[in-house]
Amino acid sequence: MLSSAGTENTKYRLLGFESRKGLAVVMVISTGKVFKIKLSELLASEVLDDLNKAEMKDVYRKFYSKGTASTIYEVSDRHERSWMIFVILNLALITLYIFSNFSATKPVYISWFDVVVTPGVFLYPLTFLIVDMLNEFYGLKLARNAIFFVLTSNALITVLLSASTYLPKLPGWSLDEPYNEVITHVSSALIASSVAFFCSEYANSYLLCKIKTLTNSQFLFLRVFFSTLFAVILDSFIFCFIAFYGAMKNEEILGIVYVQIVIKMGFAFFNVLPAYGARALFRRYVVGTQAA
Repeated sequence: MLSSAGTENTKYRLLGFESRKGLAVVMVISTGKVFKIKLSELLASEVLDDLNKAEMKDVYRKFYSKGTASTIYEVSDRHERSWMIFVILNLALITLYIFSNFSATKPVYISWFDVVVTPGVFLYPLTFLIVDMLNEFYGLKLARNAIFFVLTSNALITVLLSASTYLPKLPGWSLDEPYNEVITHVSSALIASSVAFFCSEYANSYLLCKIKTLTNSQFLFLRVFFSTLFAVILDSFIFCFIAFYGAMKNEEILGIVYVQIVIKMGFAFFNVLPAYGARALFRRYVVGTQAA
């Protein structure tokens, strides 16, 4: 019988494990008899010598992981908790980004300051915090992959929403025209924000890693604040001028830019404490678990 590794098992074949008892389940090929043996005893017996390379790897993996996994393919080897957090952060980034773009159709007037903003401006700065966390926990490459996921989902949503406006309308349905107007506005905002998001988030992640290297992974508040500061300025200028150029005077666009920068920086300043808290929790419940 040939194994997946290309070698022949002449006497024994590994069937699996009983994790709770720390036992390996082995079959005698000639008779079909199945027996169970402790992992420590298996490593010292002649049975191990007859197993193929893949089976031996499974035995050592199971033994050194203290036999706590429920299958041959170790959960600890996949760092499942770490990757689950990566997925959650990606979903949070996509959610905040899409919400910010859709909420652009709802201008909000703040009478105290005599300014007009959108609801997204209050939550959008959290995207910089999430990208900072991705950089801190997973490195520049995976952080940029997350940015790519957001841009890809954004492009798909833009195409689907735009296509939906060309579908035949229901006679007498009064919301058809308002829907088309909203989708047209949202699609324009999605395109403008995609360019701004790509440039600002890439700059944010790059600066964060550069500052982290220069400070030898110390002074988290410095890299979070200064990388976000530059990204916020870049994002506000690019988005506003793409979205409103030609429709508004440059002076009016600059006014919107300055307001957005001030609001986003206010939130970015408070991102420092959550960044410290997130790093502490990650080290305790993810890194600590993997090292255990």
